[in-house]
Amino acid sequence: MPDHGTTSVESHPMTIDELIASARGGSVRAVGKLLSLVESDRRDEVLAVLEPASPRVIGVTGPPGAGKSTTVAALVGAYRGLGQRVAVLAVDPSSPYSGGALLGDRIRMAAHINDPDVLIRSVAARGHLGGLAAAVPGAIRLLAALSYDLIVLETVGVGQSEIEIAALADPTVVILNPGAGDAVQAAKAGLLEVADLVVVNKADRDGADQTARDLRAEATVPVLKLVASQGDGLGELVAAIDAHHRADTAARRSARARTQILSLAQTLLRNHTELDRLAAEVADGISDPYSAAAQLISESGRQ
Repeated sequence: MPDHGTTSVESHPMTIDELIASARGGSVRAVGKLLSLVESDRRDEVLAVLEPASPRVIGVTGPPGAGKSTTVAALVGAYRGLGQRVAVLAVDPSSPYSGGALLGDRIRMAAHINDPDVLIRSVAARGHLGGLAAAVPGAIRLLAALSYDLIVLETVGVGQSEIEIAALADPTVVILNPGAGDAVQAAKAGLLEVADLVVVNKADRDGADQTARDLRAEATVPVLKLVASQGDGLGELVAAIDAHHRADTAARRSARARTQILSLAQTLLRNHTELDRLAAEVADGISDPYSAAAQLISESGRQ
């Protein structure tokens, strides 16, 4: 067995291959160690030993307070009831001090915390544009290779930046609340443009029917009502998610992959060592932005 680097789960070092074997044998700690490696500069070492996999990913986004975590917990319960292994990746704002995920594992997921077939992981966004951590595509590939049937991706939900979720998920589910201008704000933020399904959560509150009508006037996708805390409407949501997944096409998968590549490439360029020098030359009139952009791409290709 080749040695692809070492790390440790217990008191002795383990190779990445051994970690993968341990994770497939049911070790949650091994899965955690592998995910930590995917979030580090050793990501490529892990990805290099994984077999190709076609992960199934559901994205859940929406404004703060909409009930995303409650909805995710309900969905996990529904898919576990179907016998599926489920992983939840919750992408949080980065701590300015530690760089770690601020919110930690969601309190509302506590009902699943002792289920060996449910993995809950918080991932720090670390400033990556789009609301997603740069490590998320790698984490999704790892989890698919470890035989998780479904990966639920919950994002910060702060507006326009959330549109990147559509590059990873099928479908993207946008959670909104009755009233409070959520429908208007979601339209302004671009959330409705990337939504495959729109869900009015807390639909037992006043104004839910009107909000659903407003959303149906704005959106071109199904609008459902849900009371996630009680499970009301959950069956309809699962059916809509599964119907959308079955309707996926090769062209749509290719478009999502293209968006992922461009997003991550933009992050690499933003962190390129030559960017500051080129920016200074443009600011001083020594160069122009067109030449500088071409040079940045050229320099990146030589690295």
